[in-house]
Amino acid sequence: MGEIVNLNRARKSRAKAGQKTEAVANRIAHGRTKVEKQAANLDQARAARLLDGKKRDTPGED
Repeated sequence: MGEIVNLNRARKSRAKAGQKTEAVANRIAHGRTKVEKQAANLDQARAARLLDGKKRDTPGED
């Protein structure tokens, strides 16, 4: 026979685990310094410029 489980307690523990993973994601996204955010934006802009520079020109576009 299986172990008896309190469904209310199981539901609450599952919700708490979900909140912990969300908190970790928020700490990563919002817990950066201004310099780190600016560096990330510069890297992203540089990558976009490099990608745009490597695009081919199509004959139909003018």
